Amino acid sequence: VQLVESGGGLVQAGGSLRLSCAASGTTFNINGVAWYRQAQGNQREWIASRVSGGASNYADSVKVRFAIYAAYAQNIRYLHMKSLKPEDTATYYCKLIIRGRHYWGQGTQVTVSS
Repeated sequence: VQLVESGGGLVQAGGSLRLSCAASGTTFNINGVAWYRQAQGNQREWIASRVSGGASNYADSVKVRFAIYAAYAQNIRYLHMKSLKPEDTATYYCKLIIRGRHYWGQGTQVTVSS
């Protein structure tokens, strides 16, 4: 199983981005997804997750502004981010759960300018 993350970039405060996390090399469906981020000098922190068929959960810092979406047929999970703030600047990582195993993406950089 391979994960490819994409969608990061430079955006002004108040703008939006959509991150993608695509799984390939498997015919099995994604059972769950989690998104993390790591700002320079900080530890990696959890920000959002969803188990397939269940509700999404979000950290207080991103609640209302971020949302998880899924393209089930393509085995892709998205993280829609709006009203971005400079403090959202970080490397963002996705983690997919497939048949009980966890797979990490390579990370994508999000930079929010003030």
